[in-house]
Amino acid sequence: MATVDTLRNNLIDKLLAISNKEYLLALNHLVENSTINNEAVKLTEEQVLMLELSDKDIEAGRIISQEQLDKNDLEWLKGK
Repeated sequence: MATVDTLRNNLIDKLLAISNKEYLLALNHLVENSTINNEAVKLTEEQVLMLELSDKDIEAGRIISQEQLDKNDLEWLKGK
């Protein structure tokens, strides 16, 4: 997955290559009218509890790697 900086730089490179004024105006309109949601997400009590339990798992070392999780998932799927 590309980082934000990589995506931004790729977009800038592509924008610099565009010479069609109408196309650029349309892109500008999209960017100007896009809403950036800076509001905090309201979590339910259950979601807060799950996050707290996750923090406790991490602190206690009850974690596995993504690679191990993927292997476990494949084994579980093969067993079905």
